[in-house]
Amino acid sequence: MISKQTIDKIFSTIRVEEIVGEYVQLKRAGSNYKGLSPFHEEKSPSFVVSPSKQIWKDFSTGKGGTAISFLMEIENFTYPEALRHAAKKYGIEIEEDQREFSEEAKNAQSERDLLYKIHEVANDYFQNFMWETEEGKSIGFAYFKERELKDDIIKKFQLGYSPEQKNAFTAHALEKGYTKEILEKSGLSIFPENAPNGIDRFRERVIFPIHSFSGRVLGFGARILKNNVKTAKYLNSPETEIYHKSNVLYGLNQSKQAISRKNICLLVEGYMDVISLHMSGIENVVASSGTSLTTEQIKLIKRLTENVTILFDGDNAGIKASFRSIDMLLTEGMNIRVLLFPEGDDPDSFARKHPQDYVEKFIENEAMDFIDFKAEILLKEAGNDPIKKAEAIRNIVKSVGFVQNALKREVYLKEVSNKFGLSEQSLFNELDVQKQIIQNQTQHVQQQKENVPVKMDIVPLDDDKGDPFLYDVLFMESKLVDHMLMFGDIVLKRTDENNGEYQITVIEEILHHFEEEGYEFLVKGNEIIINQVREGIKEDELRSGNFFVSFMDEQITSKVVDALIPPDELENWASRNIYPPNYGDKVAEQVKGDVLLHKYRYIDYLIKETAKELDQHSGSNEEKYFELIKKITLLKQASMKLSDIIEYSPIKGVYRERK
Repeated sequence: MISKQTIDKIFSTIRVEEIVGEYVQLKRAGSNYKGLSPFHEEKSPSFVVSPSKQIWKDFSTGKGGTAISFLMEIENFTYPEALRHAAKKYGIEIEEDQREFSEEAKNAQSERDLLYKIHEVANDYFQNFMWETEEGKSIGFAYFKERELKDDIIKKFQLGYSPEQKNAFTAHALEKGYTKEILEKSGLSIFPENAPNGIDRFRERVIFPIHSFSGRVLGFGARILKNNVKTAKYLNSPETEIYHKSNVLYGLNQSKQAISRKNICLLVEGYMDVISLHMSGIENVVASSGTSLTTEQIKLIKRLTENVTILFDGDNAGIKASFRSIDMLLTEGMNIRVLLFPEGDDPDSFARKHPQDYVEKFIENEAMDFIDFKAEILLKEAGNDPIKKAEAIRNIVKSVGFVQNALKREVYLKEVSNKFGLSEQSLFNELDVQKQIIQNQTQHVQQQKENVPVKMDIVPLDDDKGDPFLYDVLFMESKLVDHMLMFGDIVLKRTDENNGEYQITVIEEILHHFEEEGYEFLVKGNEIIINQVREGIKEDELRSGNFFVSFMDEQITSKVVDALIPPDELENWASRNIYPPNYGDKVAEQVKGDVLLHKYRYIDYLIKETAKELDQHSGSNEEKYFELIKKITLLKQASMKLSDIIEYSPIKGVYRERK
């Protein structure tokens, strides 16, 4: 178990803007950063990171928290896994509390945790076997050396080798206590009827680990080295609970910083293309690993940049098939360029032939926009056939139709107009036709998916808002707790009944109000926070927002972040020369007024609840009935007195004009 001292050190060292910045393209907005939500599809940024408060808030989904909770959310880390990941990033040594875990706790690991662990074990095994055994050196290591890879690159991508013995790794894993069931589910081992001891899926192959965005091993790609064997040249891990090939890009973990820094991503096809470009010093590159590009993969890139250059082999037979990828990239709002290498070359061979500067300049100078690229491919095929030429132009216009930004669409159509000597109006007409075709296709697919008649749903009222009295109390209860979180340690100057001056903190004043009223909290999260505040006061500690930021309870974290990053943080008013008053400029008046308003709302709520009770005792218990009548009378008197103090009209429901 990670010691408290280590956890405190991690929280005091890590920077939320740096950790979130690896997953989200952040732009400075006043004192904060803003970006597109990584959890929800959106066009306008609603994701805010506060460096001063070391928290983040996603207004599109309502999620928020610390750097650690962000890692847990986006990577499905457990709390300890997120802490270890952050500690590794910042070079913090993990200290463990030496505690003996119960057998029940040891067995409480989820299948998902076991899949991650067995892949770590396999990754270490394949690497160690290649570096430390005669077979590994003479076959696996020799292959990578033949491909001119340097030792540091081999280690950077954690390349390895699986031995010839058919169940070498399986026996190793079973010996470590992993079950046949988890080995089968991971895809690392197969247990056919004729081989009860198991067979290694990747035996006699060099190994390419496939990592998540954060660096966890999700699966493997493996290449066979023998030419006379009738089997697939490349073999990949099957789909598992942790590995979905459509959600992964090879090399993204090793390339994400360079992609973000250079603000462009090079997209290739194979493992060796990525590795060779890295070795030549070009690190902003990822591979789709031979699969068709997916929307999920594009979104991974879009977290870091909106600029993509696709690199193709000079004699790649699948170039025309790439048109679908271009349309998908355009749909996601990406800026695309395409590069064709000279015939006989691919990114791997070209990077090994030439120095870094030459390769970089070649990519920069020779890459075409998607219009020129499609025109070159399609018009070469069309030759002098006017019908084929018209079809080629229609295909290009169709791609322009996928561009989401109206201004970009117009610029692209002007480019097509100039290139082919066609009127802009005819191209706009064709664009409308293509957009209608796409829309019809989308609607047809959607209807097939749903395959159910459309009906009107009655949306139920929110339970709290269904009772306006309860809703008002809940609102004010939460608002007072927000004040404690946001301004808890601020000292207020007050005067007592004898005009004597005294000082009190926001936390103490609001807490005194709750205790004086014998108030029972209606929101569980608020009650937890208040109990923690009370514990803090006993220990001479004022526990406000910063204390609860690292409180690992999703409900509490969300509540605290809502208080510390209000919705107006989305706006950068200063950039428009607008300087509204800051929330909290008049804390003393806000706290005093809201305490009184909470009392007023709570009394109204008690009157309503007591009236319900009164109906139950009418005609059955006269003594109780008159006791409740008396209670309602006193509550109404208190309500009228409070309405005068706060200058509120309970009849009109508005504040009277102040004198």
